[in-house]
Amino acid sequence: MENKPIPDIDYKAFEGKWYSLYSIPALLDKNWKQTTETYTLKDDDHFDVLTTYHKEGNPEEKTITSKLFFDHNKADGDMKAQFLWPFKIGYWIIEIGDDYSYVVVGHPDEKYLFIMAREPKMEADLLVDIIENCRVMGYDVSELVSQEHF
Repeated sequence: MENKPIPDIDYKAFEGKWYSLYSIPALLDKNWKQTTETYTLKDDDHFDVLTTYHKEGNPEEKTITSKLFFDHNKADGDMKAQFLWPFKIGYWIIEIGDDYSYVVVGHPDEKYLFIMAREPKMEADLLVDIIENCRVMGYDVSELVSQEHF
């Protein structure tokens, strides 16, 4: 398997709430737990994203907004996330369930990885398969941390 964005995504089916279950976190979200992301399709070129999370050891829920841009001239899974204008970072959808029940978000340099699902849990066999696929693609899966959804 090669680390590359998937070619076709139904953006309308992708829209909605996702639970981040496991991640190789970025600097921004290193100590976040119980993270959810809600994607709202806008203007046929991006999603508005509302992220909710708890900082480790703090019960107070926090939120952050961002945008997720896609380019109709590239693979559908080849997106750019923007947390602070004008900076954008690579956000690749590298695997998605046929029924859009789970998604795996990677990075062109295998730096970050997010395993997300529509529910706050996932079948153990499916999770093992996803992690193995990511390992084969070049991700250091030993760095995966749980988002501790209950």
